[in-house]
Amino acid sequence: MIHRLDPRVKIVMLIIMIVFIFTIKSLPVYGLVFFFVFFVIVCARISPLFVLKSLRPILLFIFITFVLNLFMLPGEIIWKWNFLQISKEGLELSIQMSCRIVLLIMLSSLLTFTTSPIELTDGIEYLLYPLSLVGFPSHELAMMMTIALRFIPTLMEETEKIIKAQLARGADFQSGSIVKRVKNLIPVFVPLFISAFRRADELALAMESRCYRGGKYRTHMKELKITVNDVIAIFLLILFVAGAEYMQFFGNLKVYSLWFN
Repeated sequence: MIHRLDPRVKIVMLIIMIVFIFTIKSLPVYGLVFFFVFFVIVCARISPLFVLKSLRPILLFIFITFVLNLFMLPGEIIWKWNFLQISKEGLELSIQMSCRIVLLIMLSSLLTFTTSPIELTDGIEYLLYPLSLVGFPSHELAMMMTIALRFIPTLMEETEKIIKAQLARGADFQSGSIVKRVKNLIPVFVPLFISAFRRADELALAMESRCYRGGKYRTHMKELKITVNDVIAIFLLILFVAGAEYMQFFGNLKVYSLWFN
């Protein structure tokens, strides 16, 4: 069901969740959101481990963010050793920031795993269409995103071929200092850029030969339509967000009342 949802609805739902995540200040609510996200992942028939693997490239960034917020924020001291100290406020903020980053990556991965690049760019084009009335090139932007996503696997394959060809000629990309490694990559980057520009020129000629003239009067082979499932999905998400905000608001009120009493 999640795979068949309208891409516009999924993009709007992602925006709602991003805004909601940045309003959360209660750790139990973060736990509730994590449970909700994993529930959606299971409903989409995607392995949670597959989604968690998308966090691997930013683990270092999450760790640095956690440490900086943990030791740099002043407040009520709960641990101290020499010049290092951890405050209660710093611990809470570091956990919140880490949870936000993890949730943002997981939600973005969920969107890309359940939506094809063509559907994603069509959804963005439809959502940006009102801006085209004031001169914003919504179709051209969507077309650029489609082409970029389409050529990522091609460029990766081309890079792998060039690296193998350079290794066969005796190139060394593993040993030496960082400066030496960067210099050794120049024979890879130069033919890669030449190949990318050549492909871009060929694509431009192919589009012009087929009389492509941008988004004006252009139709789509598959028109996007909002269905009952889309309405139900957006309603359930709004219901969840409202319930979580209610839980957070009245939970904070209870804490404040106990503190004042």
